[in-house]
Amino acid sequence: MALRSPELRLLGALTRPGRIAPSPLAALASPRRRRRAPSPSPSPSPSPSDSTPSTASDSAGAVAADGLEGPQWKTVSAKRFGIKESMIPDEAWNVLHRLRSRGYDVYLVGGCVRDLIMKKTPKDFDIITTADLRQVKDTFAGSAVIVGRRFPICHVHDNNSIVEVSSFNTSARGSRGSQIYSAKSQNCSKNDYLRWKNCQGRDFTINGLMFNPYSEKIYDYLGGIEDIKKAKVRTVIPAGTSFQEDCARILRAIRIAARLGFSFPKETAYYVRTLGCSVARLDKGRILMEINYMLAYGSAEDSLRLLWRFGLLEHLLPFQAAYFSSTRFKRKDKGSNMLLVLFSKLDNFLAPNRPCHNSLWISILAFHEALARQPRDPLVVATFALAFYLGGDISLAVEIGKSITRQHDASFRELLEPRVWNDKHLVDEVQNFAALMKRALTEMTDEYHVSNAMAKIPQAPSSDLVFIPLQAYLKVLRLIECVQYGKKERGYMPKSDGKINYHNLSYGTSAEIANLFTLAVFDTLYPPNIEDQHDSSS
Repeated sequence: MALRSPELRLLGALTRPGRIAPSPLAALASPRRRRRAPSPSPSPSPSPSDSTPSTASDSAGAVAADGLEGPQWKTVSAKRFGIKESMIPDEAWNVLHRLRSRGYDVYLVGGCVRDLIMKKTPKDFDIITTADLRQVKDTFAGSAVIVGRRFPICHVHDNNSIVEVSSFNTSARGSRGSQIYSAKSQNCSKNDYLRWKNCQGRDFTINGLMFNPYSEKIYDYLGGIEDIKKAKVRTVIPAGTSFQEDCARILRAIRIAARLGFSFPKETAYYVRTLGCSVARLDKGRILMEINYMLAYGSAEDSLRLLWRFGLLEHLLPFQAAYFSSTRFKRKDKGSNMLLVLFSKLDNFLAPNRPCHNSLWISILAFHEALARQPRDPLVVATFALAFYLGGDISLAVEIGKSITRQHDASFRELLEPRVWNDKHLVDEVQNFAALMKRALTEMTDEYHVSNAMAKIPQAPSSDLVFIPLQAYLKVLRLIECVQYGKKERGYMPKSDGKINYHNLSYGTSAEIANLFTLAVFDTLYPPNIEDQHDSSS
């Protein structure tokens, strides 16, 4: 796209961070004999709890209450998966070192261990320790706070980051996870039992892994490594029991499967679908958090597909579910539509360690809903996106928009046949579209209109769930009104350096939000493959 303005010329050449490609997991396929290699530098000594190997941890299985043997317990060297110290950020190391220096055992736990095994960048690094939460708080006096009621943890603030620390001494109220296996394995060490018992309370087997970075050992009591190999999201306890115990696990299952490209075993899939309606009873803040994890961290397209496939989209995003229904998009459809393409383009810029603010995906939802209601000329859409990027400078947006010569993607039903516009009529159309997007945004946050949207979906239950926060709504509203009324926000300066500031993007800086919104829209309207096909045919 050739842009005349030097401020905008970088739009088409902005640095696009690559997606974190999944590893082939070759190390999981079959164990290899490792040759002993000399250590390049002295490493910290192992924790006392790991200095004596446990016979149970190598080969024993936990004996279930019904006499059946559970998954085989495994202790695996982290070197087998190529895990290095440099993969763990300084903030996590600081917490690990401080707790260990006070004599407590420490482990990385949960999704970060899974991601390290898969050569993916973890969203965050969670730590579990033998210290109780009060001792953790005392260790980091002034920079730690205990949060949560049912699952209390300690948030340790370090260098503008938060490291979550949980304790072996804390158990969730009402959790039935440990009831599945009531007897510990014969010859089991005290430390093995402590780790195993904690893992029993985890949500999914692939999240039930513990990693001691000092001894470089990974502990797997649930068959998590095998499920990573099989690309399965499997609950630790029977899926029906697990999801009834905590229905937020249904959303986490969707989120994890979308991000990793994993599937569900039959039992898990059945209960995701049949118990999915229970997520509407969750606290709105919790729903927002889970939806934000799905849409803001680089796996939005796959998350939307899974939410639709398993019947959860109508409970959470009924306007988008109504769109899928009206376009006859089947539950297992592998095709695409404009909403999915918009989010796939957004995903290209994001990653678990490079998320966006929720106002960005809310903007895209409202933008597409407006287009779905009233399709528009591609030039009108492009000019609106440019005006959005420029903070409401419509005259410059019109000038740049009319200079675009690239071919648009004509496969979307939301786009009309192109026509020739004079400047005044183009400005009017852009401002009218801004008003329509504003209306869509407002209705997405109104219980009455949400309920009406649900009524348009065949066999959907009635619901008026609204979880979009007022602060995010107002942020998006201001950006839209700048275009609608042609007035720039005071102090607003559009991006011009060709770089994405991910810190500002995560905090919702207007310029970063508008910049990435426009890039996602332009990549959807004018995909490179359309241009390549046009060039080859001519």
